[in-house]
Amino acid sequence: MASLRAFEEEVEVETYDNRANWDPEKLLQCPFDKSHKIRSSRLPYHLIKCRKNHEKLARQLETCPFNARHLILKNELPHHIKTCEDRTSTDDGSTQEPRAWQVPINTWVNPNTTEDWDKEVEECQTPFVWGLSSRLNQLSASRPSNIGPKFRAPSSLPWSS
Repeated sequence: MASLRAFEEEVEVETYDNRANWDPEKLLQCPFDKSHKIRSSRLPYHLIKCRKNHEKLARQLETCPFNARHLILKNELPHHIKTCEDRTSTDDGSTQEPRAWQVPINTWVNPNTTEDWDKEVEECQTPFVWGLSSRLNQLSASRPSNIGPKFRAPSSLPWSS
């Protein structure tokens, strides 16, 4: 009974610690100036400002790849990466077991493999050039207009006359 109670207390302390890590009002110590106590919610902004004030120390510290709030000395970074509490495993088990969210492998094959992109390039239309494309000019001239002369676009450009 006593061991069960001790276990329950240990779990309770652990859950409190996990909640305290996310508590926005929790006071944290600045890695640049030990006299600075900052609320957890304001720490990222404080780190930016304090990094500018302590450039020499900032060059010696590295940012943890799992949590940007962790600033560690460069020589201690490999150890921190192995033991970081925010580290998530990239390999969560074997790939043999099927999972509900696993995406099936695409086995689609293009049935039309006779495409010839070089042939399509040779058959392309001539590009439109303002004032030189006669086909478009003929189409616009042959089309009747129901709009009165006041509402039509000018037939010549002001700078060409």
